[in-house]
Amino acid sequence: MKRQYLHLSAYRCDECEGPVVSGSLAVRENEISKETDITQVGAMCLACGHKQARARDAGITRQCPPVDWQPAKTLCL
Repeated sequence: MKRQYLHLSAYRCDECEGPVVSGSLAVRENEISKETDITQVGAMCLACGHKQARARDAGITRQCPPVDWQPAKTLCL
């Protein structure tokens, strides 16, 4: 059964030292398979709005555990 997972990480902004939140989506075919179809959804500083793709120092990046993320079906009006 295919499942989609949301990955979130946080690190310091190069411009203001505020928190940058970065996210990606990935798909697993089953519980033991590797993730495929990895899509970056972006990264932005929550304090100043600077779009920063990568952490300056990978040692201070905080990784959140992956979350099962099934897209909601919405109606477009």
